[in-house]
Amino acid sequence: MNRHLLAGRYGAGDTATIPQATDEILTPLPLVSGNKTLNFGLQTAIRDLEKLCVYPSEIGIDLLIVAAHVYAADTRIARKTESQDGWTREIRLVVPVKDVELWNSAAWLLSDMLNFLTGDKWTVGFRPRPKGFQKIAPKNLSDLLGTKYDGVSLFSGGLDSLIGAIDSLENEENVLLVSHAAEGAVSDAQNTIFAALNGEYGENEFDRLRFWFNIPKNQFQGLDSEDSTRGRSFLFFSLGVFAGSGLGQHFTLKVPENGLIALNVPLDPLRLGSNSTRTTHPYYMARWNDLISALGIDGQIVNPYWNKTKGEMIAACSNRDFLESVLPLSMSCSSPTKGRWQGKGVEHCGYCLPCLIRRASIESALGKGNDPTPYTLDLKSGNILSTSSAEGKQVRSFQLAIKRLRSRPGLAKLLVHKSGSLSDETRHLDELAGVYARGMEEVAGILSGVKTRSN
Repeated sequence: MNRHLLAGRYGAGDTATIPQATDEILTPLPLVSGNKTLNFGLQTAIRDLEKLCVYPSEIGIDLLIVAAHVYAADTRIARKTESQDGWTREIRLVVPVKDVELWNSAAWLLSDMLNFLTGDKWTVGFRPRPKGFQKIAPKNLSDLLGTKYDGVSLFSGGLDSLIGAIDSLENEENVLLVSHAAEGAVSDAQNTIFAALNGEYGENEFDRLRFWFNIPKNQFQGLDSEDSTRGRSFLFFSLGVFAGSGLGQHFTLKVPENGLIALNVPLDPLRLGSNSTRTTHPYYMARWNDLISALGIDGQIVNPYWNKTKGEMIAACSNRDFLESVLPLSMSCSSPTKGRWQGKGVEHCGYCLPCLIRRASIESALGKGNDPTPYTLDLKSGNILSTSSAEGKQVRSFQLAIKRLRSRPGLAKLLVHKSGSLSDETRHLDELAGVYARGMEEVAGILSGVKTRSN
């Protein structure tokens, strides 16, 4: 096990002393290159917003820089080699910011959020930006030019974010879509869907900020990369708030996610912790709103679909005809290149948790046999899947969880607490239990007749 310290530096002239424990491995994060140009796509993001007449605030930029530290550490420090238990890493960040006192007041909240999100032990500290970097934000010209956007929505290329964009545009909202460009299949989905939205809603006032962020692998010498990317949602949310901070008015950042995935109740006890993601869990969302408030940012984050299953989202979409025409363009799979070893191209694997929920939701909303999405795994009735394979394990886990819930329906009210605290949702516990139970029944529909066996 190794403890890691990641410290941001504003160029060669930034030589401030950063105290380091004897058992910490220090890695500097170079935040600028050349003539005061922010690294890792950060400067490009600021310029792209300026082109849209959106001028992010200093605190918004600092938030994105904090997220850059989080994302760098999360993706470049391997759990397998750097943690004592194969999962939990100890990571300390020291981030240069404009208002140290303000950020220090929120440091405990940041650590709590990151610990909850990734399952690691985070410590976050701050120091002043060095001379020459006290001002990074562009001159705010919104009073002269105005801004045409009245809100922000995350746009991942998945089916939920597609529905979120359609519903916003059908409601005549002037929405700024925000994308984090990731690996090829996801980026392709984002681009093709955005083009389709432009074709359908060309007269609406909307656009997209597409942020490409990548930390070179050699930035962390001697370390293997990490592929779990639990901290990615912190970067994604930060990007949305960064954009919202430039609207010059109160803004709402929409995070479209169905209630079943948002809760992500573990299918079995082994899925607690490392196997249960929390990227849109109600506790994490609530802490984000606490952070925004603590930083004095005039905005809020909401999930408009927290009480709907994915199937219910499809059924209630404001433009069903258009949704059905572009549905195959969306990408839900957690690993869309898994089929290459079978000689297939990029497509949905058909058996990861997001794929099974996607398949179930489309069949629930559109009817059996009406899902146009190609899947690597066929789930025909009568299929027998081995539980020694990834496909069989995932299907069997769902089957056991569904059987347990059907035999004891009242368990739903207890199980929704398994993936994290719902202390902020005491008024909505029945609704949360309901969306969980209905979502599991949607999945049950596509697994009827599918058999699993151990070898």
